[in-house]
Formats: sequence, C-alpha cells, structure tokens
Amino acid sequence: MRIHEFQSELWLPLPPEQLFTFFADAVNLDAITPPWLNFHIITPPPIAMREGVLIDYRLRVHGIPLRWRTRINAWQPPHRFVDEQIRGPYHQWIHEHTFEARDGGTLTRDAVRYAVPFDFIAHRWLVRPDVEKIFRYRAEALQQRFGNGRRDCA
Repeated sequence: MRIHEFQSELWLPLPPEQLFTFFADAVNLDAITPPWLNFHIITPPPIAMREGVLIDYRLRVHGIPLRWRTRINAWQPPHRFVDEQIRGPYHQWIHEHTFEARDGGTLTRDAVRYAVPFDFIAHRWLVRPDVEKIFRYRAEALQQRFGNGRRDCA
C-alpha cells in the first residue's frame, strides 16, 4: 500500500483559540466543504469533540454515495487535533490539523497521509486532483469567513 502526503498552510487573522473553536464544532465542516460533495454529518449534534469521538458522514464523490466514519485520535486544544478515517473510501486517511500563533494571527496547517484502492490508476487521475480541489475550496471558504490570508498548498 503506497502512502501519499498532502500539505496545506493558511494564515488567518485570528488567534489560535478562536480558530480552533471553529474547527472544534463539527457542524462547521458544512461551511468549508465543497457543495459538490453533498456532505452531511449523520452523527446527531451536538458532538462533544475529544479524543476517541466517532463522527459519521455521508457524501458523494463523482456521484457515488459514500459513508465515512472518522475517529479523533488526538485532541490538544488550541494547538492540534488528528482525525482518522476508520470507515470510508480510503485504505488510510489520517489528517493532522495544527494551529500556530504567528504574525498576529494563526498559521493553520493540514497534513494528510492517505492511501487509495487502485492506486496506480485512481491517485493520479482522480484522488490527488480531488484532494487539491477540496483543500483549495476550504482555504477560500475560510478566507471569506475570517479574512484574507496567505495560502500555500503542496
């Protein structure tokens, strides 16, 4: 199984505590997830975020309905949390979110390690472009909501 990595950075003019609070509310995922994914949280709110919590979602990728279950593996407010897909379309999806005070705001970083079925075909032509597009949308949504920032996606 080949592991791929994706990283993204975004500076926003908010303190880490305020930005972390936004991310700590799972309901806010709707606001930063592209509409073409038809993303819906199945787990009833409110979701008390902490290490070990499970969150279920429903979404569509290229018209295919999928279910996704996430477990929060690390929870360190207001600096970091890690979510891992334990059921869904990926063989592996581990997403680390970090929040670092910098230049009067917060540098938020996303580091994702993932593996996909049919890697030799799916990654290059479908998955990687989708991941990049989703994180671009997310950065733009966060900038519109909280103010302009510097973004760097790799």
